[in-house]
Amino acid sequence: MQQLTSYLSGQWVMGHGKERTINHAISGEALYQVTSEGLDMAQARRYAIDNGGTALRSMTFVQRAAMLKAVAKHLLANKESFYAISYQTGATRADSWVDIEGGIGTLFAYAGMGNRELPDDVLWPEDEMIPLSKQGGFAARHVLTSKSGVALHINAFNFPCWGMLEKLAPTWLAGLPAIIKPGTASAQLTQAMVKSIVDSGLVPDGAISLICGGVANLFDLLDEQDVVTFTGSANTGQKLRCHPNIVARSVPFTMEADSLNCCVLGEDITPDQPEFALFIREVVREMTAKAGQKCTAIRRIIVPQAQLENVTQALQAKLAKIQPGDPAQEGVKMGALVSLEQRDDVQSKVQQLINAGCKVVVGGEADTSRAGAFFPPTLLLCLQPDETPAVHELEAFGPVATVMPYLNAEHAMSLARAGQGSLAGTLVTANGDIARQFILGAARAHGRIQVLNQESSVESTGHGSPLPMLVHGGPGRAGGGEELGGLRAVKHYLQRTAIQGSPSMLAAVSKQWSYGAAVKEDAVHPFRKQFEDLQVGESLLTARRTITEADIVNFANLSGDHFYAHVDKIGAAESFFGERVAHGYFVVSAAAGLFVDPGVGPVIANYGMENLRFIEPVKIGDTLQVRLTCKRKTAKSQKTAEDKPVGVVEWAVDVLNQENQSVALYSILTLVARKNGDFDA
Repeated sequence: MQQLTSYLSGQWVMGHGKERTINHAISGEALYQVTSEGLDMAQARRYAIDNGGTALRSMTFVQRAAMLKAVAKHLLANKESFYAISYQTGATRADSWVDIEGGIGTLFAYAGMGNRELPDDVLWPEDEMIPLSKQGGFAARHVLTSKSGVALHINAFNFPCWGMLEKLAPTWLAGLPAIIKPGTASAQLTQAMVKSIVDSGLVPDGAISLICGGVANLFDLLDEQDVVTFTGSANTGQKLRCHPNIVARSVPFTMEADSLNCCVLGEDITPDQPEFALFIREVVREMTAKAGQKCTAIRRIIVPQAQLENVTQALQAKLAKIQPGDPAQEGVKMGALVSLEQRDDVQSKVQQLINAGCKVVVGGEADTSRAGAFFPPTLLLCLQPDETPAVHELEAFGPVATVMPYLNAEHAMSLARAGQGSLAGTLVTANGDIARQFILGAARAHGRIQVLNQESSVESTGHGSPLPMLVHGGPGRAGGGEELGGLRAVKHYLQRTAIQGSPSMLAAVSKQWSYGAAVKEDAVHPFRKQFEDLQVGESLLTARRTITEADIVNFANLSGDHFYAHVDKIGAAESFFGERVAHGYFVVSAAAGLFVDPGVGPVIANYGMENLRFIEPVKIGDTLQVRLTCKRKTAKSQKTAEDKPVGVVEWAVDVLNQENQSVALYSILTLVARKNGDFDA
């Protein structure tokens, strides 16, 4: 029988020792044997750090983002090979789509975020300069830099592709190599994707490693420069988080664990409303997708006492029509559990819930007449959820959920919180007041809450869909950690350090100019310079312009803005200002007239404006002058060979009056031509 090899120290290697057999979830046939015994984990970690880590740290954030995009394109082009292997795990095509293309989509999402929002540098200034002294000569800012270790990702069996890629994306963007330890029951799919990445040659040698089997003594080897992430059962995660070396070395550990997520039907919803059907659909979908093997699946169905019978009957009718079967057969909506061991575990948990007082409404018994790991959709009923702690503690990790009644809004929130920490919850309601009350009472126990109604249902991604831009995690039983959430996830793999010094020194360290730092002036207007010739800190002090009454009147007529503070002499005299003042947007326009070089040149377009603040009023007779300074530069890759190479330049704009006081502060972004571009295929 074929052994599933690991990829360590740049080679595909076999372990030697006690092996575990992976069987086909549908047919039951033996597919692979897995073991990692005898493999040198110390050498593998050192190889990843010395090779993959060194190479990744030398790349800028923008270059790493381009790497993510290239890998995503490669995997997408080869997706059908992954679908074929995913079938072995019992997944339907729809289940596999979430895992495979959902994971690839996460790579694309982080590639886009990195390219748009991160610096073309190896250092990430996280915030603006923080003044620390009265005269402005001493300041600070926080910067993020890459760690010099490795990220160890211990993943669950249920999403062998997405689970790996949603962690790889921020890890690589942060400049860390990764060692992947997939759930053994579906490791063949993770291995196929890792092999595709390695064979592509798109990532540095050592940037990715794979352990098929156990991690052996790897936890003993980790130090403060390493990061561990865990996805799986709460019990296993808690044991790993308490490993003596993890505690002693303060190794960052992020845990995302299975939780008893809930779906709540609002008191305002009755069977004749469209939201009732949406509630039934959402519950059935979440119970049966991936055969219920989802960390975000709905386990607790919380409904008003008055609707208990209606809900139970509707769910029973829907679930009775769904029978697990071979996903290759037309019409099969739910496949098998990943293994016979998993099927037996689900059966055991269902029996424990029955013993605790729950009643079976539909399903409840595993199908042992077939070779595959089949378990039917199972709906349990718990009439006394407050007196039955098992429904808030025991999780059958399969197509199993329990319906329970609540008495009022406070009771519903109490039951929602009873899971002691959940990844995701859904409230179905058409009433905004009910939604707000529920959020205030239940949000503290959830990582994410979807409020579902007829309006949002048209485009809703569903109860259990983690999205790259939203936090994936939850308090308590759910692990207490966070994944995804946009660039928040990248920061987990970086070191945050507060840097203190003079504004000029901070500008030199960050390669970003800040107010108070030294400037460089040149006889050549900065708008006449191409991207490569511009220097951070290069500045222009413009000519002056005195504001007249005619300026204010003309701008009011041109813009249609006749606000009294600008045009009503009597009203303005009684106002906060004491007299008429110029429009803020006129000040911005006048500033542009002072600093813009009008001729054809490297500056292509105004890309946007940020952080506009009006500091002092501008009155008739005031004289304005502008200090324009190059704050930061970000090169942009070309999408096609025909695109002109450009970069984005952020300019700090300081509009000053005759007393050298700032009257307006803001940044503008311009597209600036580059001399030489790069081709991003």
